[in-house]
Amino acid sequence: MDLAAFRAMARLLPHAVVVCTASGRLLAVNPATRSTVDTLVTGADLLDLVLDADEVAQRLRQWLRSGSPLPGVMTVRDGEGRPVRLRCHGARATWWRGPEPVVQLQLARLDVSDRFVALSQRVSLMNQQMAYRRAIAEQRDRLLRTETEARARMQRLYRLTAALAASADLTDVCEAVRKSAPQALDAVGVTLELHPRRIVPSLAPTDTLPVTTDAWTDLDRLPGAAAAEPLPETARRVPLEAEGVLLGSLVVRYAPGSEPDLDHTTAIAQQIAQAVRRAGLFEHEHGLAVRLQRSLLPRLPDVPGLDIASGYAPGTHMVDVGGDWYDVHLLDADTVGFTIGDVAGHGIAQATAMAQINTVLRSISRRHSDHLPTVMAELNDFLGTYHEGLMATACYATYHRSTRTLRHTRAGHPPPLLVHGDGTTEYLEAALAPPLGPVPFTRYPQAEITVPPGATLVFYTDGLIERRGECLDVGLDRLAGTAATTAGLDARGTCDLLLHAQPDSDMPDDRALLVVRFPHPPDPGT
Repeated sequence: MDLAAFRAMARLLPHAVVVCTASGRLLAVNPATRSTVDTLVTGADLLDLVLDADEVAQRLRQWLRSGSPLPGVMTVRDGEGRPVRLRCHGARATWWRGPEPVVQLQLARLDVSDRFVALSQRVSLMNQQMAYRRAIAEQRDRLLRTETEARARMQRLYRLTAALAASADLTDVCEAVRKSAPQALDAVGVTLELHPRRIVPSLAPTDTLPVTTDAWTDLDRLPGAAAAEPLPETARRVPLEAEGVLLGSLVVRYAPGSEPDLDHTTAIAQQIAQAVRRAGLFEHEHGLAVRLQRSLLPRLPDVPGLDIASGYAPGTHMVDVGGDWYDVHLLDADTVGFTIGDVAGHGIAQATAMAQINTVLRSISRRHSDHLPTVMAELNDFLGTYHEGLMATACYATYHRSTRTLRHTRAGHPPPLLVHGDGTTEYLEAALAPPLGPVPFTRYPQAEITVPPGATLVFYTDGLIERRGECLDVGLDRLAGTAATTAGLDARGTCDLLLHAQPDSDMPDDRALLVVRFPHPPDPGT
């Protein structure tokens, strides 16, 4: 086929078709080419019309070597010098019989009027927007998951912190760690390995250490090899150190395949170490306070014909020593004095005042024997003079064994409880005056009863009956109801029952108790 045949066939085509040599000279063009770009005419040099001549020349060489159409793009200047981008498909013209090989090109404009190009651009833009939105959604989901996980971790850490803050002694701390630490550490379980002798310093060789539970292991009782036993790969041992003292270790067991956060684990271990250290110091100070308190309480004498017992229990969470006291005075061969009292508050000043009051009361009671108003007046003067600002309540009573007469007076103190042999009870509410200390020159009344045979007299401090948020009458009724069940018990049994059978509250005060049982007199015929 020659150029004439090509022109005859190409003139009917709706798209531009040109034939050019390898050097770029146009040999033939169809009418659609002139309407596409007016500068593409027979005889023109294609390489002079394009903006990217080197690239087009390379394309021409590729098309000459191809037996099938290859795509390409070129930019041609029109008659006004404006660039026109063309999409083209070119291949060697195999029908050509001339001396020089030629290329046949099919051209189409690449502009906004090209619906295919516009559609392709829109699809490409839509794909980009969808990919961008998908990336934004994935990033938002990742941030939301991260925030949710962080919030959940903070809640678990808060629960552990709150449990540790509410724990007073070592047992409470260990239970809080056992229950709350695994969730805070994202672990399967935890175990505390502790040196209790470093945590709770001993006050005496006979002191007992905290009882070992499932929540912790006593390293002081294990041989060195057992204490250093290697852990499986899924567990970590983190040292617990506070104030330069190595208290033990926290053993954390993770799920297989999990990746523990070592910094987070170390931070929680430091928090646990501080709680363990604080609990150990609390137990040490609490033991010291109880030992000091009990050392200030007297050893009661044996009184023929009477069954006497006493008891003292510190407040559950009190570290400071209190001001509760009790005593029994042998005034003469026939008369016995009983006293119980409570200096308001807790601390060294209150404990010191309590010890001095008890000592002074022994001296005053011996000098004035059975004259109770004078005893209480001098005791009030002593407290107001030497312990200004302190206040104390007290109950003082004397008992004549020969006549079974009991005289008593109270300075703001709860009334003694008289338990009859048949289980009925009554409070000795007479002879009440203001507490000792704040009101000088107070006149103290005196009351008198005859104690029936087989009765029991209970002196106590307010810690036995007072409860936070509860009316005092409820505590008095509760004590009377419990005391009514003591028929048949001796003084020690009654004391133990009343002291330890009372329901506890969140922060009960110290409890002191003095129980005097008046047995039936012996039958003269026996």
